[in-house]
Amino acid sequence: MLKRLIHIIFLPCSEATLLMEKRKAETISSKEGWKLSLHLKICKWCRAYKEKLEILDEILKKNIARKENDKINDSDIQEFKNKMFEKLDS
Repeated sequence: MLKRLIHIIFLPCSEATLLMEKRKAETISSKEGWKLSLHLKICKWCRAYKEKLEILDEILKKNIARKENDKINDSDIQEFKNKMFEKLDS
């Protein structure tokens, strides 16, 4: 009963998930931080959401880093064309 009361009065799940997203994008106030911390201690669903949010964030970071490394510049394209012409001439 006490958990449910704290859950409803201090920070509902909708606000907790919003704060988790906000914390990823920017900093949150210390008051918001302790409210979120308290909420996460009593709400198993929001703890699960937080774990999934962290996993998705890591996947996105890896994907963005991979795309930046895969960029092809003009010299690479020209080198490829030259090799193709050499093979066609052979």
